[in-house]
Amino acid sequence: MTKRPRKPPSKPLLNETDLPLQSRPIRKRDPKQPQLPFDPMPERVEPCLALLKPKAPHGPEWLFEIKWDGYRLAVHIEPNRVRILTRNGHDWTHRFPAIVDAAKALGPTTMILDGEAVVLDEHGLPNFGMLQNSLGGRGGKLPSRNSLLYAFDLLYFDGHDLRGMEYEGRRSMLESLLVGADGSIRLSENFDEDPEEMLRHACQSGLEGIIAKHRDRPYRSGRTGDWLKIKCVLSDSFTVVGYEPSTKVPGAVASLLLAAYKGVDHVYVGGVGTGFSQDEARRLKKQLDKLKTRLPPVTIRGKNLVLTAPAFIAEIEYRGWTHDGKLRHPSFKGIRDEADAGDVYRLPD
Repeated sequence: MTKRPRKPPSKPLLNETDLPLQSRPIRKRDPKQPQLPFDPMPERVEPCLALLKPKAPHGPEWLFEIKWDGYRLAVHIEPNRVRILTRNGHDWTHRFPAIVDAAKALGPTTMILDGEAVVLDEHGLPNFGMLQNSLGGRGGKLPSRNSLLYAFDLLYFDGHDLRGMEYEGRRSMLESLLVGADGSIRLSENFDEDPEEMLRHACQSGLEGIIAKHRDRPYRSGRTGDWLKIKCVLSDSFTVVGYEPSTKVPGAVASLLLAAYKGVDHVYVGGVGTGFSQDEARRLKKQLDKLKTRLPPVTIRGKNLVLTAPAFIAEIEYRGWTHDGKLRHPSFKGIRDEADAGDVYRLPD
């Protein structure tokens, strides 16, 4: 039986090499189609802040890590540049060259690291005074070449804004990025163990305390309660409103006069006379003498007191409060730079 002849194609194949190439007109994109998942890197992220609590929370929903004693920083890494911003948004890139170099080595992808810059002492503990000295003190312009960053969160990575992701997911990505890192950018380890035992070890080691973070919460700016801080020793920022001159060391302060906020007003909370060296006491007097005022923000009774405008913010350790509203056993830690000034302590209304 013979086969029927094949029917010729209705249109000839365009296989001639001498025919001009033609493309179809580009159709407009259907707006109902999903966009590619790309998020522009934010210029700045308002940081998530830890809420102070007297006791650590319990439960499987919490993870814990060390509370570092330094400057809060956000490190923005892009293919062609690195930016380091303080918690108030000031650009301090030039002040942390070692962290910048370490950040460049993490590229060329884009990311934002949230962390704390510290300087470690001979025992491997963070020392706030050493960090300040490495930067040239308050208002200093020195680059800190021996500081390092303990990174504890990843806010943006490779074109994706991660702030809506739960903390545990962000943390997992951060760990994969910094596994084994021991240079100027290091991973701030977290622990899934009994918080009271961890706090006890932190206090015995001379650390400031611990931080508790909720596993399932997104990154939210401000003090939302998603992050909690539990301190070994109380430490807060207070406004310097004057000083008492030293009668033993010429040209030095004997103590600083401190104030906290109550509403919109300053309230005197006592003086601090320990924690600074003689050289620092002289330097403080020289700086505060430029701020003398006849209209002090608080009324303080006493002899030979010098009152100043509330331009300086001091970080103070203390053991609690006296019955008349004064700091108990305060100790001076340092003057915070305006670019990284913490929130001045607020008394309850």
